[in-house]
Amino acid sequence: MRFWVRDRLVPPDQATVSVLDHGFTVADGVFETLKVVDGVPFALTRHLERLAVSARGLALPEPDPDLVRKAVADTVAACADEWGPLARLRITYTGGTAPLGSDRGDAEPTLVVAGAATAAWPATTSVVTVPWPRNERSAVAGLKTTSYAENVVALARARERGASEALVPNTRGELCEGTGSNVFVVVDGRVLTPPLTSGCLAGVTRALVLEWIDAEEVDLPMDVLRTADEVFLTSSTRDVHPVHAVDERNLTGPGTAGPVTAEAARQFAARSAQDVDP
Repeated sequence: MRFWVRDRLVPPDQATVSVLDHGFTVADGVFETLKVVDGVPFALTRHLERLAVSARGLALPEPDPDLVRKAVADTVAACADEWGPLARLRITYTGGTAPLGSDRGDAEPTLVVAGAATAAWPATTSVVTVPWPRNERSAVAGLKTTSYAENVVALARARERGASEALVPNTRGELCEGTGSNVFVVVDGRVLTPPLTSGCLAGVTRALVLEWIDAEEVDLPMDVLRTADEVFLTSSTRDVHPVHAVDERNLTGPGTAGPVTAEAARQFAARSAQDVDP
């Protein structure tokens, strides 16, 4: 196993960053998570583009895309055999070493690429709603930052209730997103998802679903989860993941997807198999 830290691959016992790294002290960093299938990263270009957008949003220097590509390629080459058919790869880019506090220092940003084998998600999943809102007017709204404490708390609540994801509103009480996923609903045959103005992350899989199937961006009340015919999640590791229950409401039986969701999943699988970097 090898990890890329700053400018080279290192073994696990050397894969360290400073305790004064701004990503550690104040979560001043951005990241991307992507799936690796049979040693091939999926949608790498889109992930690198979003990494740059997030870095700009934090006023960090944009990462060198050629360096990040090399870091990804070298890490995958070193680890793919050990990972097996499916892995999760994480690219983390932080403000680097800095004084204690919020001010940044003069050090170069820190780049880390790490991965691990992962299992496929079950055929369907359950989700819960939580009351803690996303602030769609936040300075970091829509950025994939390393400040994930809110998501940790919400996901822990979901796990306590036997679910794999928590869905959150925004400050207007509208449906926003999951802790690590985007959410789609099916209403009278229409496939709908909150717009980016809701404060949700511009998910890579979300964007591909919008391009590949007949889906629409619409402001949605949280109550839509009580009446929607179908619900599904999207993320880089879930792809199109059917939801069989929201809170206490059963939409289908476990393991069974609704017809519209099943077709969306089929189309996504077919299109993504044709092009690993769409």
